[in-house]
Amino acid sequence: MSSITPTPVAGGLPVEGAEAKSKLMVKNSVWEFLKAGPLRVAIIGSGNWGSAIAKIVGLNTKKAFFFDPEVRMYVFEEMFQGRKLTEIINEKHENVKYLPGVRLPDNIVADPDIRHVVSGAHVLVFVMPHQFIKSLCKQIQGHVLPGAKAISLVKGFDCEGGKINLMSEFIRNTLNIECSSLSGANVAEGVAREEFSETTVGYHPDDFESAQLFQSLFDTPWFRVNAVADVAGVEICGALKNVVALAAGFCDGLGYGSNTKAAILRIGFYEMRKFAELFYKDTIQEVYWDSAGLADLLTTCYGGRNRRCAEAFVRTGKSWAELEKSMLKGQKLQGTGTCRDVYAFLTATGKKEHFPLFCTVYEIADCGKEPAQIVKVFMSSVPRAINKQRTVLAKL
Repeated sequence: MSSITPTPVAGGLPVEGAEAKSKLMVKNSVWEFLKAGPLRVAIIGSGNWGSAIAKIVGLNTKKAFFFDPEVRMYVFEEMFQGRKLTEIINEKHENVKYLPGVRLPDNIVADPDIRHVVSGAHVLVFVMPHQFIKSLCKQIQGHVLPGAKAISLVKGFDCEGGKINLMSEFIRNTLNIECSSLSGANVAEGVAREEFSETTVGYHPDDFESAQLFQSLFDTPWFRVNAVADVAGVEICGALKNVVALAAGFCDGLGYGSNTKAAILRIGFYEMRKFAELFYKDTIQEVYWDSAGLADLLTTCYGGRNRRCAEAFVRTGKSWAELEKSMLKGQKLQGTGTCRDVYAFLTATGKKEHFPLFCTVYEIADCGKEPAQIVKVFMSSVPRAINKQRTVLAKL
């Protein structure tokens, strides 16, 4: 477990001295619930990433006395090989559809009733496509324990009326509970096989308690958790890297080599940072160099589903819906929806010209533009004015 795992409690609060306690405690401290018993954890989502994280949560809740060992996992009920998926998961302790071959701890209980899953839960882990978050939150609104803590592992956001809607903010505002974020270089299959990985938890600066809580819940010797005081930065990087991964996949589909792909990744990383710093002034530099930033961008652009499907999009000419069905077993891509939202937002704010890669990805993915434009848009005989580029954010 992490080095800052909460210490044994007295009266429901971590025993770390009066001064440390005053710094760590926030309003509606989740540790107060320990007076009545261990903390109950609920996982909302059960795709391959949701199942991989369920394995970690199941193992850690068994070990830590302050967590209830039973963990309910919300599973959208569907039939698989003639049986309900929840029944198969609870019988075989394996998500045979979305993460086959990986055994889940027997304290993970699949449940198709979202309200039953969250009932009495002190910790909510959201890990599903961002397209479904709003409807699910509305279903459980009024059924969540006051003072509970949430964390979003969702990769994506949406935009309405020229405003970015982060999923952590939506969860926080809809359910009236604190919500952190988690993102990193975490391809689900590798995490599930216990290959060494890192991840980043973003927490609010006045809520260090959440950093403690989620490091305790997720940290293992092979899945190391770093916490930074920047929920938005972690979440924005986790969403935008999927847009860059589409660009990387287009390059692969066109047969371009490592030089071209490296250039696209550099441009994409630059636009990710510029987007976050322009529209979220309080983002911190540490995020970009942590697992949620550069590391996640690299792994997604070489091994993620968005890259693989974008390559197939170019090579086969199939639609995104067809590729989701044939390559992802019906799971949803996050990059395609995110690039639409980003384009709509940049259009509404009049900033399209500052993000040529993001806009070109959208035009290729949704508007029929030739995939080769992913690099042609950057070809120019005009030298780049480095000093001018360095001051562009100050002028926007």
